[in-house]
Amino acid sequence: MIPPNEGMYENTIWITSIDKIFRWARASSMWPQTFGLACCAIEMMAAAASRFDLDRFGVFMRPSPRQSDCMIVSGTVSFKMASRLVRLYEQMPEPKWVISMGSCANSGGPYWQGGYHVVKGVDTLVPVDVYVPGCPPRPEALIDGILQLQGMIKDPSKRIQRRAS
Repeated sequence: MIPPNEGMYENTIWITSIDKIFRWARASSMWPQTFGLACCAIEMMAAAASRFDLDRFGVFMRPSPRQSDCMIVSGTVSFKMASRLVRLYEQMPEPKWVISMGSCANSGGPYWQGGYHVVKGVDTLVPVDVYVPGCPPRPEALIDGILQLQGMIKDPSKRIQRRAS
């Protein structure tokens, strides 16, 4: 005997976990805080402008760390700015992600050998999720990094182990 409600909702209801819906919502509406320090910031601004238009990916730049869930560090991080970067990162609500944009933010760039004032990579200060290479990287590279981060947010199995700070 078949129960009377068996198969009744077969084509009309999707059953999923709430966690999956939250991950989709977080990935589809990222609000990065811009932390532009040098020439990479120009490329970050170009990615947000009308030619490349990050808005179509659900990415809206925010000026406040309390409104943002992602930090894009673009440019040379000096030791003078390091404490401010960490303070802004700590003010961001959980969950939070970091994109390191450009050779200077990734590894100190051309200044790491002779420059006593340059941090040898932003990952020594805050945990970084996505690295965008280049000097300066093109706006397309930043868009690719954002798409990679959105993929990691939607599917946590793609996420790499974050470096402890």
